Amino acid sequence: MLRLIAGLDEPTTGRIFIDDEPLRPGINPRARLMFQDAALLPWLSVLENVLLATPRESDRRQVARAALAHVGLAAREREWPLVLSGGQRQRVALARALASAAELILFDEPLGALDALTRRSESRFSAVLVTHDVEEAVALADRVLVMEGGKLIFETAVDLERPRARSGRDFIDLKESVLAQIMHGR
Repeated sequence: MLRLIAGLDEPTTGRIFIDDEPLRPGINPRARLMFQDAALLPWLSVLENVLLATPRESDRRQVARAALAHVGLAAREREWPLVLSGGQRQRVALARALASAAELILFDEPLGALDALTRRSESRFSAVLVTHDVEEAVALADRVLVMEGGKLIFETAVDLERPRARSGRDFIDLKESVLAQIMHGR
């Protein structure tokens, strides 16, 4: 699904619409895909990896540094990706996605980037998060959709205040409701 939205693959049937407009064939310029693997270039510093995605017309270093600060890695900008933990590499990948000014960020099991996603930001973007972790989905999402075999089997709004207390009764009830749908669908 993420590859279809990003324009890396074309649908065999049907069409994809974004803001009521059909997605044209080819790479979607409004979206950035953040893979499960951070996909950083090991020969570039942390800052240089983020600079790759900054818009050409911006103050690129300022944008990249602000994105690194947002994910809590401002002090690591001169380091090489290989010295970072897996979670830190994921946060660099998130900083790169944020620095791109994409309208839509597509997340494939972002692991260590999830805590940075929950922080407040002036950045305005929509996100699609693919995860097998129901608790993370309920903690982060405005809507949770459950798919099985390429079909939508369940959808619910997440109308809980932020930040979300994972131990709260409403949170637990919603999480259990989603889990029940997943188990029922099998």
